[in-house]
Amino acid sequence: MSDLTRGILWMVLSGFMFVTVGVLIKLMDSGLPAIQSAFLRYVFGMIIILPLFRRIQLRSITKPILSLYFLRAILHGFAVMLWFFAMATIPLAEVTAIAYSTPIYTTIGAVIVFKEKIRIRRVMAVVVGFVGTLVILRPGVVEISLGSLAQVAAAVGFACSFLIAKKLVSVESPVNILFMLTAGCGLALMPAALVVWVTPSMTDTIILFIIASLATLGHHSITRALIAAPLTATQPFIFVQMIWAIGFGYLLFDETPDIWVVFGGFIIIASTTYLAHRENVAQKKNKVQES
Repeated sequence: MSDLTRGILWMVLSGFMFVTVGVLIKLMDSGLPAIQSAFLRYVFGMIIILPLFRRIQLRSITKPILSLYFLRAILHGFAVMLWFFAMATIPLAEVTAIAYSTPIYTTIGAVIVFKEKIRIRRVMAVVVGFVGTLVILRPGVVEISLGSLAQVAAAVGFACSFLIAKKLVSVESPVNILFMLTAGCGLALMPAALVVWVTPSMTDTIILFIIASLATLGHHSITRALIAAPLTATQPFIFVQMIWAIGFGYLLFDETPDIWVVFGGFIIIASTTYLAHRENVAQKKNKVQES
């Protein structure tokens, strides 16, 4: 099996896992507050990564790096909370389509935070991505739901988290980053989760543990996909996730596919795929210049 094929399969597998997470969230029946569900997801996440504890090196973390970890935990934790809320209130396909816009906000953040140069072609790709989001939301044509707004805010939060991670990977080990994200998100969400606490049923507890496991494996699959093949080659196959979201939504929850959501999702996928292509080209140029 070629590296390209392996990378595509890992990306397709990650999409299936994240859609399955969405299905499980919708199957939860005890009405747990979104912030409590997000908190429990990270509690179970800590259990899952216990075998990695021996490889964690916290003594070497400086105060500036610790502040980045703290900021990322808050942003990522609340983004996950908003994502849980969106999953529970709007169709799977809509959540999935809006989530595709995260790389667009990441590009904007890279320009603002890291002062990266952005040429006209990437500007146009970002604009096209926003158009795709507007096609999905259709402001002024239909009423925008709280679930849709929550997912847009979650996409922005995940983009901010990714930008901080981009800074951390240059100075911290992957194990440290994984541990600090999981522990930090749990601590950031804990106070509010305890205020609104509802005793979860045994069914919901089991579902949340499975959600934590699948989310962890999903992120691992994305990492394996990026190692095996360039993002430009694997990015288009994220669209398969939309097909599964539409199928599961229709079969399990009687959610009729919305043509505008599908069309808008396709526009965003095209935009983010082009952005990934430009990122790959820029990285190759930098390597040539350095050599």
